[in-house]
Amino acid sequence: MILSKSPKVTRSTFRWVRPAVVAAVLAAVIWRLGSGPFLDGAGALDGRALAAAAAIFLVTTVCFAWRWKTVADGLGVRLSLADAVAAYYRCLFLNLTLPGGVAGDVHRGVRHGRDAGDFGHALRAVVWERTAGQVVQVLLTIAVLFTMPSPLRSSMPFIALALAATALVVVLVVRAGWGRGHSRWERARDMAVADIRGCILNKRALATVVLATTIAVLGHVLTFLIAARAVGVTAPVTRLLPLAFLSITAMVLPNIGGWGPREGLTAWAFSAAGLGAALAQRPPSPTESWCSPPASPVDWCCSWSGCPVATS
Repeated sequence: MILSKSPKVTRSTFRWVRPAVVAAVLAAVIWRLGSGPFLDGAGALDGRALAAAAAIFLVTTVCFAWRWKTVADGLGVRLSLADAVAAYYRCLFLNLTLPGGVAGDVHRGVRHGRDAGDFGHALRAVVWERTAGQVVQVLLTIAVLFTMPSPLRSSMPFIALALAATALVVVLVVRAGWGRGHSRWERARDMAVADIRGCILNKRALATVVLATTIAVLGHVLTFLIAARAVGVTAPVTRLLPLAFLSITAMVLPNIGGWGPREGLTAWAFSAAGLGAALAQRPPSPTESWCSPPASPVDWCCSWSGCPVATS
């Protein structure tokens, strides 16, 4: 007799697997590097770095809010820029301090849906805003890794080809007609296509999403560089930029209170670039000291940018 697993048991197992993997990666980083780099980073904070990071944080938060407002307006669930900025600031704080890295996005989507009286469009606005930001951020990262020296430069043609093939498959799946009539798949596909056309692919929205995401990503990169310089990293900017983009892109990975695989990727990137893995974990995130313990240069930089990890 074959016993099938209960869906409830499967969901419960999956709920614990992801944080367990994140914790294992973080534990491996600490085991390999020790706690010294993290403690050194906490002691490297200074007033100038905090002031610069605070100014950059304000600009990037406004950019994220502007992007979200544009997408939401396109879906008919309007909100003011002031409300969007306040909600996005709260979102970033929750994403950094709660496990998973998406609790803040869920919160702002639900709260906006309650205020607008339309949970469906409000939650989809968050999904499309985050997705569009991540796409722009990935394209920027690929461009930087193609043109500047990095540990992945030799592999970039293969990575770009794989991403292009994935995009082509997605387009073909979306355009394909599966069966006849109005199946659940067809309704979901039609709704997604209508959403994307209405809130992202029109001229004004697309330009806003690209511009806002680009400014925010550059702000995160600048914060990374400030954090690196604050602890005495003397490598040239041209050498640090690819590492910054790699680390910021890793912010979209699941985390526990802002910690997780990104630390592992940052350590690997610094080591592969010949700068030392421990150095990658030493630079603090200046503004992160307001809401959680400092770790690597990217811990505050982009909590879902896409980042928005956390994001962008």
